[in-house]
Amino acid sequence: MKRFFISLLVIGSKSFSQHEIPLCKTTEDIAFNERSSFQRTILVARSSASSNFQVSYYRCIWDIDPAVRVVKGNITSHFTTNTTTNTISYDLSDQLTVDSVYYHDSKTSFSRPGTDLLQINFPVSINAGQKDSVTVFYQGIPPYSGFGTFNQTTHNGVPVIWTLSEPYGAKDWWPCRNGLDDKADSIDMIISCPDAYRASSNGMLVNETDNGTIRTAFYKHRYPIASYLVAFGVTNYKVLNHSVQLGNINLPMITYCYPESETSFQLNTPKVLQALSLYHQYFGAYPFINEKYGHTQFSWGGGMEHQTNSFIITPEENLMAHELAHQWFGDKVTCGSWQDIWLNEGFATYLSYFYFEKIDPAGHLNRLKNLSNSTTSAPDGSVWVNDTANINRIFSGRLSYNKGAYVLHMLRWVLGDTLFFRGIRQYLSDPKLAYGFARTDDLKRNLEQVSGKDFSEFFKDWFTGQGYPAYTVKWTQNNNSWARITISQVTSHASVSFFEMPLALNFKNATQEKTVVVNSSTNNEIFWENIGFKADTVIIDPEYWVLSRNNISVKENAITTMVNDIKLYPIPATTGITIRIRNPSGNDFQLRVYNTAGQLLSTKQVTTSGRDEEIQFNFSQLPRGVYLLRLEAGDFHLTRRIVLK
Repeated sequence: MKRFFISLLVIGSKSFSQHEIPLCKTTEDIAFNERSSFQRTILVARSSASSNFQVSYYRCIWDIDPAVRVVKGNITSHFTTNTTTNTISYDLSDQLTVDSVYYHDSKTSFSRPGTDLLQINFPVSINAGQKDSVTVFYQGIPPYSGFGTFNQTTHNGVPVIWTLSEPYGAKDWWPCRNGLDDKADSIDMIISCPDAYRASSNGMLVNETDNGTIRTAFYKHRYPIASYLVAFGVTNYKVLNHSVQLGNINLPMITYCYPESETSFQLNTPKVLQALSLYHQYFGAYPFINEKYGHTQFSWGGGMEHQTNSFIITPEENLMAHELAHQWFGDKVTCGSWQDIWLNEGFATYLSYFYFEKIDPAGHLNRLKNLSNSTTSAPDGSVWVNDTANINRIFSGRLSYNKGAYVLHMLRWVLGDTLFFRGIRQYLSDPKLAYGFARTDDLKRNLEQVSGKDFSEFFKDWFTGQGYPAYTVKWTQNNNSWARITISQVTSHASVSFFEMPLALNFKNATQEKTVVVNSSTNNEIFWENIGFKADTVIIDPEYWVLSRNNISVKENAITTMVNDIKLYPIPATTGITIRIRNPSGNDFQLRVYNTAGQLLSTKQVTTSGRDEEIQFNFSQLPRGVYLLRLEAGDFHLTRRIVLK
């Protein structure tokens, strides 16, 4: 669920480059409204439905008059029992009246034994694993608080009713299993209303009939769906038909908008078609490709990613890109716990940035800079939600949305585009997850399988850990333009001692530049890189791949003598040893071998190229023991101990 504030500011910035497309619905706006919606349900029982059955199919028949805030209908659910039982229980608000329950064409008894609970009592026991069905007839005025789950208002003087159920509001207006543990395999919705109006819902419109008084729409959806993603809207909608070619499929894009908004939706719908093509290309086939994608206009402050049919207030580009992304991340694969809400919201946030990266590359770095500044505006906070009773924490725009998006951006940096997109596609198609529920470990497992990398440390630092690094890069160059680079970092929160990340450094002067990438794995680590020219400036992470803040680049005095390192291996040695000299300054040097009594045993003259040198020394003529290796280059001297065995 997404909120639109009137302000047109992007995250952390009041201005853009002339090429940048404003993200008018900011992440903070989106998070605020989801938080506001969640407020109304967090204090009530999330789901009281019994765990002794799983729903496979719902057939929903509703009579709706948008001028009257009442729901009336009957719901047939097909289910499979997990245990032998003679009762099952659905979630249903106590404010709704159950008129009757039918089982095998006969009335059966029911009770309301607890808060927002409907218990159905069968005349016989149903065996474990048995498939069966039941029909509930009900009606009433759904509960209303805050934004509500069953909403009645007007647009341009015309009444409208629409539903919005995330995360546990479906029970306010229909009997269902209300938790994040069950998806129906399919659903049919038959919605009748006065013929001045028409209904919009999930899936495909099979037929629409009008007897002169009542218009009835029959929608069919044949993909697994969570109860909170079931929705309808009823008013005098104008229907707009578009389509987009996705591979061999011409996907219908169907819009139900208010008549007064027709021009705006006609003008802006091509933008979401562009996003559909992009997401389909990079993240795998549109998840509901045998049906449709659509928009339904409603009168709330943003949008909601109802499956196959996002409800939006206005066709604003960032909002449309965000809600569309949820069809993959949130609808096809749904977070299995609010601790992992970033699997819904972090992904949707990042995909909207990815969309703008492709259509407006000139503004991409400025948008990433704003995203980074927003995320690092406080020193603490993890993507992992440690308190699922705290709505501000669950729907934190800075953490669940922005930092979640940046974690994905950094995974893309570590893996490279080919492996990153392959890993995300495998995650979405994983048989254990596709059209079901996922946790963060499921994403990690798929990325590791595709890449062969171990992401345990990455997720420990960036998912459960808090904060971010501040880098200090000290650098200098020798006469051959090789740069000696020392990298240190201070973390903003004690939960992470060091963030291990590849770091890009851009060396520049007035006419030349070169970017090198070093794998920063320990504090005060030293790297040598051949720059190829004399630089006067180093920019840390110029393309904002790593989440960081307050970075400092320090140029030290130029190297005039050999001050770098010598590595010898193997130690202890047998018949020979390899001597690796890191980036000498360009001076010729001598290698001398002494015994412990100080007697010179061997000498070797080396002419350097200004790059790393590897020299093979043969000691087969020497007996086992301890020796001293001395390197001399001008005024520079370095001695190392060698053991021969």
